[in-house]
Amino acid sequence: MEFALSEDQRMLQDSLNGFLKDAAPLDTIRKIATGDDAASAALAAGLDELGLAGLHVPEAHGGLGLGLLDACLVQESLGYAIAPSRFLATTVTAHALRHAGDDFLPGIASGDIRMGLALTELSSRRDGAGVTVEKDKLSGTSLLAVSAEGSTHLLAADTTGALNLVETPAATPMQTIDRTRIFSEVVFGGDARAMALKPDDEVLAAARLLVAADTLGAAQAMIDKAVAYAAERQQFGRVIGSFQAVKHMCAEMAARLEPSRALIWHAAHALDTGEPEGLAMATLAKSHLAEAGTFIARTSTEVHGGMGFTDLVGLHYWFKRIGVNRQLFGSPEQARMDAARLQGWLEPA
Repeated sequence: MEFALSEDQRMLQDSLNGFLKDAAPLDTIRKIATGDDAASAALAAGLDELGLAGLHVPEAHGGLGLGLLDACLVQESLGYAIAPSRFLATTVTAHALRHAGDDFLPGIASGDIRMGLALTELSSRRDGAGVTVEKDKLSGTSLLAVSAEGSTHLLAADTTGALNLVETPAATPMQTIDRTRIFSEVVFGGDARAMALKPDDEVLAAARLLVAADTLGAAQAMIDKAVAYAAERQQFGRVIGSFQAVKHMCAEMAARLEPSRALIWHAAHALDTGEPEGLAMATLAKSHLAEAGTFIARTSTEVHGGMGFTDLVGLHYWFKRIGVNRQLFGSPEQARMDAARLQGWLEPA
């Protein structure tokens, strides 16, 4: 048995990488980070033309019918390019609706329905926040909603862990260190839900897995940039890549990342095939990539020396994206606690 990507999967990722190389260079990301709506809209339109919205929607509902492993490959490419995208929210919603009929799936596949995620209640809750449901209407506040701005609908979790599809109310952007994406505070004031879904552990697992894949891509980009810089930067008449200390730093980054890629692939395959370990593996992938990504972000910056802190190189965009991913949908410590509960090592919360 060959444990590797199929030719179609490699072609999918290569095609997206080629598009992003042209459509989302660092100069474009800088414009998006400073609020250039035209640059953001142009990139979003290009991604829509690739048909990514329907990637995880079943073929019967107008989508491509691909699995979470394929979605992870797409998210890895988006992380590598630090490109803003609605793909994560769209994919997680499609996964949540996989057994819920076709009321929304065709619209998601066509792009007529643009999804956001308000899943904070599934992983953590802050004082003053929380979403409750009474008589099919949502009230309360959800923080760090993903892709809420410009969305038509939200997949929102309430305090019971149930999921609700609702038309997007007014969303207020929240300031984070990551300028490549917009997170929002969403206030529900008795908004009627369009569909109620039962609690589903796979929804949070899928969200965490895609965040891990995003970190995988961003961390790989930081390794590639460190290696390229070490091969051209000279000190004492030699390129710094010839120094043993720099070689060791680059090698350790690669050693930390490569097993992480296998972990993500295995977790995605397990969820796609319904293996019982899929939930725990996806949760552990999120935890492990959060810490491996943090190490790589720090070490890559160290390889660059003082240049690593300048906007000329732009490493801070990848560094900060990895930092926000670390906390998104639960910190690594919380994810490990959840994995322990899933494996029966702790009592349910």
